[in-house]
Amino acid sequence: MRKLLPWLVSLLLAITLIVIATFYFWTNLFGDKAADPEQAIKEVAGNEQVEPISADEMVKVTSELIDIRTNLSDTDYVVQISFSFQFDNEKAKEEFDKIKESQIKPIVNRALWVMSPDDMNGTKGKDQLTAGLINSVNSVLSDGKLLRVGIKGFIMTPI
Repeated sequence: MRKLLPWLVSLLLAITLIVIATFYFWTNLFGDKAADPEQAIKEVAGNEQVEPISADEMVKVTSELIDIRTNLSDTDYVVQISFSFQFDNEKAKEEFDKIKESQIKPIVNRALWVMSPDDMNGTKGKDQLTAGLINSVNSVLSDGKLLRVGIKGFIMTPI
């Protein structure tokens, strides 16, 4: 019995460590990180405060990306969506307009390809999409920052 006791204790300790490690990795990989959409958007977009501006100034710093058509992660659904992008200065808008076709559209397509139809049904998924686009587009811009993304039009239909 005395020779068996250290083996039993070691086996129990190993099983306990495996269970704890499995639980830890399971909650980190598959946990519900986006339970509160407002909090998720704040984490993704940062603490950016947008000051109110006049309509004329808004037109100078706003650009549009119209009628993007692509499949969602469920390839049985197609989405047609239009966005408006508001920047912090005119240089950022000009840079955005130059790279809109070559760099911004692929970013938007990648963001839509991972969205499911259930995500796109409510405002939660659309808010996460716009917050993700803010971060992705800001990483591409060098002369300013993207402050807001608005969805101007949205149609989702099964094929």
